[in-house]
Amino acid sequence: QVQLVESGGGLVQAGDSLRLSCAATGRTFSSYAMGWFRQAPGKEREFVASVSRFGSATIYADSVKGRFTISRDNAKSTVYLQMNSLKPEDTAVYYCAAKSGVRSSRGNEYEYWGQGTQVTVSS
Repeated sequence: QVQLVESGGGLVQAGDSLRLSCAATGRTFSSYAMGWFRQAPGKEREFVASVSRFGSATIYADSVKGRFTISRDNAKSTVYLQMNSLKPEDTAVYYCAAKSGVRSSRGNEYEYWGQGTQVTVSS
């Protein structure tokens, strides 16, 4: 079992930056690839970014590529999402998730999910 707790969300203006954190407890953190997903009101959950078990490989949704950076610190059992140049369309609840094996953009491959943190970007 892995427990995930997100933090760092908030209300910001367009163009601002935020860093989300997701702290994991339970089984060995480095056993899992990690991902960030988001869900805006009235929309389906969508993939944001994923990082491999030791941080050497990442993938991003086209909508955030060049603005967001996913990273992890296995010593702290934490994954981060640095979000720069935020836009109103980035407004959503952001979730981190963990999966065994390789990184993936497919939400249904992830075994464990956090409760989410709200990010609101005003124009």
